[in-house]
Amino acid sequence: MSPTVRVGEIATLVSNLVDQLTQRLAADDAPARLVVGLVGAPGSGKSTIAEQLEAGLEAAGIFAGLVPMDGFHLSDAVLNELGSHDRKGAPDTFDVEGYLATLDRVRADGAKQVLVPVYRRDLHEPVAAGRIVTGPGAVITEGNYLALETRGWGAVRERIDLLIHIDVPEEVLVPRLINRHEDFGKNALDAGHWVRTVDLPNARLIATSVHRCDEVWREPEDESSSDDSADDELE
Repeated sequence: MSPTVRVGEIATLVSNLVDQLTQRLAADDAPARLVVGLVGAPGSGKSTIAEQLEAGLEAAGIFAGLVPMDGFHLSDAVLNELGSHDRKGAPDTFDVEGYLATLDRVRADGAKQVLVPVYRRDLHEPVAAGRIVTGPGAVITEGNYLALETRGWGAVRERIDLLIHIDVPEEVLVPRLINRHEDFGKNALDAGHWVRTVDLPNARLIATSVHRCDEVWREPEDESSSDDSADDELE
């Protein structure tokens, strides 16, 4: 079955999702915790949407916690040992088994408190026990590879009750990603090279698994957006 495509302003989509989750959790046969996944390319806005969803769920009294996939990044020391630091962010640079085990713990008992790691962008490193999942309600998990079928990621989908792909065109992603890398210290040339050789290949890999999602979210097209091509941005 193809995913349901929803086009609208993110604030509206988030509000509708909060209403949907409130109804699902109120059902007699509802589990203590529902896991909602947000998946998409680097720069697609997953973290921002997760923050908005968290705020909406908290206001509705049904937020149980956040489990960010990025918390399971391998450390720089391990990446250097494996010779993978120049591909940081690729599917094999995460602790997939640790992520699966944490999702299992989150789902196992709605009354159990679970400590989960986070990724600190200021440190460029994962930090243990950075968030708490506690009590019943909706749990948000967000990351690049939640729908991926290969490289050890296939079992993640089984642990997510509702999986949403955030769809953003490459011509929008590229300038966002370049700006983000520059904000974190790369010069323009290095930022463009990283986007071209790491971020975009990962984004295209992520796009191959959209069919495994329940929903696809898209914002309305902006008629005034720039016509610059992705290749021009990477020059």
